[in-house]
Amino acid sequence: MKIYTKTGDAGQTGLFGGRRVSKAHIRIEAYGIVDKLNAQLGVVRYHLTEQSYPDKGLDACLHRIQSELFILGSDLATPLEVKSDYITRMEEEHILRLEQEIDAYDRQLSPLTSFILPGGSGAAAYLHLARTTCREAERSTVHLSTEEPINHHALIYLNRLSDWLFTVARFVNHQLGVSDVPWISPAQATGRPASVDSNEATRVSESSLSNGSNGSNGSNGSNGQSY
Repeated sequence: MKIYTKTGDAGQTGLFGGRRVSKAHIRIEAYGIVDKLNAQLGVVRYHLTEQSYPDKGLDACLHRIQSELFILGSDLATPLEVKSDYITRMEEEHILRLEQEIDAYDRQLSPLTSFILPGGSGAAAYLHLARTTCREAERSTVHLSTEEPINHHALIYLNRLSDWLFTVARFVNHQLGVSDVPWISPAQATGRPASVDSNEATRVSESSLSNGSNGSNGSNGSNGQSY
Protein backbone atom coordinates (compact mmCIF):
# COMPACT_ATOMS: atom_id res chain seq x y z
CA MET A 1 0.00 0.00 0.00
CA LYS A 2 1.44 3.37 -1.00
CA ILE A 3 1.68 6.29 1.43
CA TYR A 4 0.31 8.73 -1.12
CA THR A 5 -3.11 8.33 -2.75
CA LYS A 6 -3.39 11.58 -4.75
CA THR A 7 -7.08 11.78 -3.79
CA GLY A 8 -6.44 14.96 -1.82
CA ASP A 9 -4.50 16.79 -4.51
CA ALA A 10 -7.47 19.06 -5.27
CA GLY A 11 -7.68 20.25 -1.65
CA GLN A 12 -10.43 17.91 -0.46
CA THR A 13 -10.41 14.94 1.91
CA GLY A 14 -12.86 12.21 2.88
CA LEU A 15 -14.61 11.86 6.23
CA PHE A 16 -15.53 8.50 7.68
CA GLY A 17 -18.90 7.79 6.16
CA GLY A 18 -17.98 8.91 2.68
CA ARG A 19 -18.58 12.67 2.64
CA ARG A 20 -15.80 14.75 1.05
CA VAL A 21 -15.01 18.22 2.34
CA SER A 22 -12.44 20.94 1.84
CA LYS A 23 -9.22 20.55 3.79
CA ALA A 24 -9.97 24.05 5.09
CA HIS A 25 -13.22 22.79 6.70
CA ILE A 26 -13.43 23.49 10.44
CA ARG A 27 -13.79 19.76 11.15
CA ILE A 28 -10.46 19.08 9.43
CA GLU A 29 -8.86 21.95 11.33
CA ALA A 30 -10.13 20.61 14.66
CA TYR A 31 -8.75 17.12 14.33
CA GLY A 32 -5.63 18.45 12.60
CA ILE A 33 -4.82 20.49 15.70
CA VAL A 34 -5.43 17.41 17.84
CA ASP A 35 -2.82 15.66 15.68
CA LYS A 36 -0.41 18.56 16.31
CA LEU A 37 -1.03 18.25 20.04
CA ASN A 38 -0.26 14.54 19.89
CA ALA A 39 3.05 15.24 18.15
CA GLN A 40 3.97 17.76 20.85
CA LEU A 41 3.31 15.19 23.55
CA GLY A 42 5.80 12.97 21.75
CA VAL A 43 8.35 15.75 22.16
CA VAL A 44 7.46 16.00 25.86
CA ARG A 45 8.10 12.31 26.33
CA TYR A 46 11.48 12.63 24.59
CA HIS A 47 12.51 15.46 26.90
CA LEU A 48 11.44 13.53 29.99
CA THR A 49 13.70 10.70 28.88
CA GLU A 50 16.59 13.09 28.15
CA GLN A 51 16.22 14.67 31.59
CA SER A 52 16.16 11.24 33.29
CA TYR A 53 12.77 12.02 34.80
CA PRO A 54 12.28 9.66 37.77
CA ASP A 55 8.51 9.05 37.57
CA LYS A 56 7.96 6.41 34.88
CA GLY A 57 4.24 6.48 35.65
CA LEU A 58 3.96 9.89 34.02
CA ASP A 59 5.33 8.58 30.74
CA ALA A 60 2.70 5.84 30.87
CA CYS A 61 0.02 8.51 31.36
CA LEU A 62 1.33 10.51 28.41
CA HIS A 63 1.41 7.38 26.27
CA ARG A 64 -2.23 6.68 27.21
CA ILE A 65 -3.25 10.25 26.40
CA GLN A 66 -1.56 10.03 23.00
CA SER A 67 -3.70 6.96 22.32
CA GLU A 68 -6.81 8.79 23.54
CA LEU A 69 -6.03 11.65 21.17
CA PHE A 70 -6.22 9.13 18.33
CA ILE A 71 -9.71 8.25 19.54
CA LEU A 72 -10.56 11.93 19.78
CA GLY A 73 -9.26 12.57 16.28
CA SER A 74 -11.36 9.78 14.80
CA ASP A 75 -14.36 11.02 16.79
CA LEU A 76 -13.98 14.53 15.35
CA ALA A 77 -13.34 13.12 11.87
CA THR A 78 -16.61 11.20 11.93
CA PRO A 79 -19.91 13.10 11.68
CA LEU A 80 -22.11 12.27 14.66
CA GLU A 81 -24.83 10.74 12.51
CA VAL A 82 -22.41 8.10 11.16
CA LYS A 83 -22.75 4.85 13.10
CA SER A 84 -20.07 2.19 12.85
CA ASP A 85 -18.52 -0.51 15.01
CA TYR A 86 -15.14 0.68 13.73
CA ILE A 87 -15.44 4.11 15.40
CA THR A 88 -14.72 4.56 19.09
CA ARG A 89 -15.88 7.86 20.56
CA MET A 90 -14.76 9.78 23.62
CA GLU A 91 -16.64 8.83 26.78
CA GLU A 92 -17.03 10.19 30.29
CA GLU A 93 -14.51 7.70 31.68
CA HIS A 94 -11.73 9.44 29.71
CA ILE A 95 -12.62 12.73 31.39
CA LEU A 96 -12.94 11.29 34.89
CA ARG A 97 -9.49 9.69 34.64
CA LEU A 98 -7.94 13.05 33.79
CA GLU A 99 -9.71 14.67 36.74
CA GLN A 100 -8.46 12.01 39.13
CA GLU A 101 -4.90 12.50 37.92
CA ILE A 102 -5.14 16.29 38.13
CA ASP A 103 -6.25 16.00 41.76
CA ALA A 104 -3.47 13.52 42.58
CA TYR A 105 -0.72 15.69 41.06
CA ASP A 106 -2.13 18.91 42.48
CA ARG A 107 -2.11 17.54 46.04
CA GLN A 108 1.69 17.30 45.79
CA LEU A 109 2.15 20.93 44.75
CA SER A 110 2.24 24.11 46.79
CA PRO A 111 -0.64 26.50 46.11
CA LEU A 112 -0.04 29.15 43.48
CA THR A 113 0.38 32.65 44.86
CA SER A 114 1.18 34.44 41.61
CA PHE A 115 0.85 34.11 37.88
CA ILE A 116 3.53 31.93 36.29
CA LEU A 117 5.20 32.04 32.89
CA PRO A 118 5.61 28.92 30.76
CA GLY A 119 9.04 27.50 31.39
CA GLY A 120 11.29 26.01 34.02
CA SER A 121 12.57 22.68 32.77
CA GLY A 122 12.58 21.75 29.10
CA ALA A 123 9.85 19.15 29.55
CA ALA A 124 7.64 21.60 31.45
CA ALA A 125 8.10 24.24 28.74
CA TYR A 126 6.92 21.75 26.10
CA LEU A 127 4.00 20.74 28.32
CA HIS A 128 2.95 24.40 28.39
CA LEU A 129 3.30 24.54 24.61
CA ALA A 130 1.09 21.46 24.36
CA ARG A 131 -1.41 23.15 26.70
CA THR A 132 -1.77 26.12 24.37
CA THR A 133 -2.24 23.76 21.42
CA CYS A 134 -4.90 21.92 23.42
CA ARG A 135 -6.74 25.23 23.89
CA GLU A 136 -6.41 25.86 20.17
CA ALA A 137 -7.99 22.46 19.48
CA GLU A 138 -10.74 23.26 21.95
CA ARG A 139 -11.56 26.55 20.24
CA SER A 140 -11.74 24.87 16.85
CA THR A 141 -13.95 22.14 18.28
CA VAL A 142 -16.26 24.76 19.78
CA HIS A 143 -16.42 26.37 16.33
CA LEU A 144 -17.27 23.00 14.80
CA SER A 145 -20.03 22.47 17.38
CA THR A 146 -21.72 25.68 16.23
CA GLU A 147 -21.98 24.27 12.69
CA GLU A 148 -22.56 20.55 13.20
CA PRO A 149 -23.53 18.26 16.10
CA ILE A 150 -20.54 16.72 17.88
CA ASN A 151 -19.94 14.34 20.76
CA HIS A 152 -19.99 16.66 23.80
CA HIS A 153 -17.49 14.43 25.60
CA ALA A 154 -14.88 15.39 22.99
CA LEU A 155 -15.15 19.06 23.92
CA ILE A 156 -15.11 18.42 27.66
CA TYR A 157 -12.07 16.16 27.27
CA LEU A 158 -10.08 18.93 25.59
CA ASN A 159 -11.07 21.40 28.28
CA ARG A 160 -9.96 19.01 31.02
CA LEU A 161 -6.78 17.98 29.22
CA SER A 162 -5.50 21.55 29.15
CA ASP A 163 -5.92 21.64 32.94
CA TRP A 164 -4.04 18.34 33.15
CA LEU A 165 -1.16 19.69 31.06
CA PHE A 166 -0.92 22.84 33.19
CA THR A 167 -0.85 20.83 36.42
CA VAL A 168 1.64 18.29 35.09
CA ALA A 169 3.96 21.05 33.83
CA ARG A 170 4.14 22.34 37.39
CA PHE A 171 4.54 18.81 38.76
CA VAL A 172 7.43 18.03 36.41
CA ASN A 173 9.25 21.18 37.51
CA HIS A 174 8.62 20.21 41.13
CA GLN A 175 9.98 16.68 40.59
CA LEU A 176 13.07 18.00 38.82
CA GLY A 177 13.74 20.59 41.51
CA VAL A 178 13.12 23.48 39.12
CA SER A 179 11.06 26.45 40.24
CA ASP A 180 8.10 27.74 38.28
CA VAL A 181 8.81 31.09 36.63
CA PRO A 182 6.73 33.81 38.31
CA TRP A 183 5.28 36.67 36.31
CA ILE A 184 6.40 39.99 37.76
CA SER A 185 3.72 42.60 37.14
CA PRO A 186 4.71 46.21 36.39
CA ALA A 187 3.34 47.16 39.79
CA GLN A 188 5.54 44.58 41.54
CA ALA A 189 8.57 45.62 39.51
CA THR A 190 8.24 49.20 40.70
CA GLY A 191 7.45 48.24 44.28
CA ARG A 192 3.82 49.33 44.11
CA PRO A 193 1.10 47.05 45.47
CA ALA A 194 -0.15 44.54 42.93
CA SER A 195 -3.62 45.25 41.61
CA VAL A 196 -4.68 41.61 42.11
CA ASP A 197 -4.21 39.72 45.37
CA SER A 198 -3.22 36.06 45.39
CA ASN A 199 -6.75 34.91 46.22
CA GLU A 200 -7.96 36.40 42.94
CA ALA A 201 -5.13 35.11 40.77
CA THR A 202 -7.13 32.19 39.49
CA ARG A 203 -10.16 34.21 38.43
CA VAL A 204 -8.12 36.87 36.68
CA SER A 205 -5.88 34.35 34.94
CA GLU A 206 -8.94 32.68 33.49
CA SER A 207 -10.36 35.82 31.96
CA SER A 208 -7.00 36.95 30.61
CA LEU A 209 -6.18 33.56 29.12
CA SER A 210 -9.51 33.10 27.49
CA ASN A 211 -8.44 36.07 25.40
CA GLY A 212 -5.26 34.32 24.32
CA SER A 213 -2.58 34.61 26.98
CA ASN A 214 -0.98 31.69 28.74
CA GLY A 215 -2.25 29.51 31.51
CA SER A 216 -4.51 27.02 33.08
CA ASN A 217 -8.00 26.49 34.27
CA GLY A 218 -9.59 28.45 37.02
CA SER A 219 -8.72 25.83 39.56
CA ASN A 220 -5.03 26.07 38.71
CA GLY A 221 -4.75 29.73 38.37
CA SER A 222 -1.77 31.60 37.72
CA ASN A 223 -0.54 31.15 34.26
CA GLY A 224 -3.27 31.70 31.97
CA GLN A 225 -5.27 28.53 31.72
CA SER A 226 -8.46 30.30 32.15
CA TYR A 227 -11.32 28.26 30.91
